[in-house]
Amino acid sequence: MTRPDDLIPADAAEIADALMHSLRYDGRRRVHDADELMARLVAERLVEHLQRCGFVLMRSTPPTAPDTSRHPHPHRR
Repeated sequence: MTRPDDLIPADAAEIADALMHSLRYDGRRRVHDADELMARLVAERLVEHLQRCGFVLMRSTPPTAPDTSRHPHPHRR
């Protein structure tokens, strides 16, 4: 589960990409009733509207892989 400390503001391009994906795909299956151009236009308009309404969308920070190796990195001193 994502903790509030792990959240960072999502920028408009990330939100539009996520919305565009949801308009073009149902899970992994491509939906053919919304082409790429229409999905992009709708996603960008939705993002603009959400920003005008004062919404703040957050996303989690990318997870970092823990270093489980007990051996030193050969290039690290």
